[in-house]
Amino acid sequence: MQKITLIGCTLSLLLSAPAFANEAPTAGTLDKIASSKTITLGYRDASVPFSYVGDSSGQPMGYSVELANKIVERIKQQLALPQLNVKYNLVTSQTRIPLVQNGTVDLECGSTGVTAERQKQVAFSYGFIYVKGQLLTAKDSGIHSFADLRGKNVVTTAGTTNERFLKSYNQDNKAEMFIISAKDHGESFQMLETGRAAAFYMDDALLYGERAKARDPHKWVVVGQEQSREIYSCMVRKDDPQFLALVNATLADLYKSGEINEIYDRWFQKPIPPKGLNLEFPMTSELKAIIAKPTSEPVQ
Repeated sequence: MQKITLIGCTLSLLLSAPAFANEAPTAGTLDKIASSKTITLGYRDASVPFSYVGDSSGQPMGYSVELANKIVERIKQQLALPQLNVKYNLVTSQTRIPLVQNGTVDLECGSTGVTAERQKQVAFSYGFIYVKGQLLTAKDSGIHSFADLRGKNVVTTAGTTNERFLKSYNQDNKAEMFIISAKDHGESFQMLETGRAAAFYMDDALLYGERAKARDPHKWVVVGQEQSREIYSCMVRKDDPQFLALVNATLADLYKSGEINEIYDRWFQKPIPPKGLNLEFPMTSELKAIIAKPTSEPVQ
């Protein structure tokens, strides 16, 4: 009740996972899709190159979106629904889990890291990337590690595990950073680019995505000892093993066939829409290990 008083009723309802969980649909997701002939995909609008809106069409695109579309194709085949209607529902770091829990979103493939805490609320598919928390800063900033951030503004994105880690690190290590929480990754980078922050702390793949958007990408560098580590996965509702098995089978087939390598290269090592951005981010050894042996467990 205190949260409602402080933040306001509308935002509290969005962020209140228990309320959403209590309203979760009782029917399995595949039954729901078969009955409505519709699937709703959650998407992020500024998580380059995972899930973002890149042009005037307003349609989401990206690495995670392409994987979600592969899952949709498998659903069409399994349910014999060639005309399956696909709807997109925008989610944020704060709303993505509640909207999966209450059935508004059937499948969310974006940039969500698997954690033990989140596994209590939703179910996760096999991982599709391995990320490490680092810093994005200007080449001439003089910042090379966390030790160089004392007394400086550091931006991160609100509602992320990175924000939680950064605040905890700052307090536990008496690092004396001034932490700014931006609404999304695009705003975080804008604060860095305009000098309102000296560094941007986030998962490395997302940092390379923001770097690629800069007028001069090579003015910016990703630095610092790797901190938090996570795998990103698709989210589905808990206690729906049939749907989770279909999602995992789709990803496992992409991994076994090697098609995942082509999909990865398309989004991380080649020019991507809308302006031919290139992340220049080769596949890591950790992701290769996940492809060889798929997992949905949090990074220890």
